[in-house]
Amino acid sequence: MSGQVSTLPRQSLNARQVETVERLFAEASKLLDEVGHDQLTIRMVAQRAGVSPATAYTYFASKDHLFAELFWRLVEADEGTELTGKTPVTRLQQLLRHLAELIAGSPALAAAVNKSLLSGDPEVERLRRAIGALWVTRFQDAIGTDAQVDPKVLMTLFFAVSGALLQAGIGLFTYERLADHLEDAAAVILQGVE
Repeated sequence: MSGQVSTLPRQSLNARQVETVERLFAEASKLLDEVGHDQLTIRMVAQRAGVSPATAYTYFASKDHLFAELFWRLVEADEGTELTGKTPVTRLQQLLRHLAELIAGSPALAAAVNKSLLSGDPEVERLRRAIGALWVTRFQDAIGTDAQVDPKVLMTLFFAVSGALLQAGIGLFTYERLADHLEDAAAVILQGVE
């Protein structure tokens, strides 16, 4: 992981604070896999990281904020996949498959963030907006600038992805099936965009 807490605006951290936050992230990831999002607490993470709960709360306003930060780090740090498709639809499908596989590879985090991103916490709202903006930019990049894409199409893609994540999170289908559903959605949404 990077030496920064996140690339989003946040208080300036010195080297010691960055180290503390990195320990908190590392222990939170482990605990999330061990006990799940319902049982995990900031106090547990702080104890495992060897810091006081008060210290942990200076970096994370809530458990939802912690999960949203973990998810942001996952998607923001991802370098993506090489998009070799010859059409906007096939490139977008490659991107969506990669995104779905990335999320399916971290099922405990996917389950945690599914609930957390719905939080009204201002820190979560900041991250929710950043994640959405990142995805829309990646959708546009995959489609390519040679295709004329109405901004409404990009927003519809965003709604399809976020809605599919929610549906997987509530168990309508598995995260493993997410890629197939997103590929189908991309083909329908981009009909006529070439």
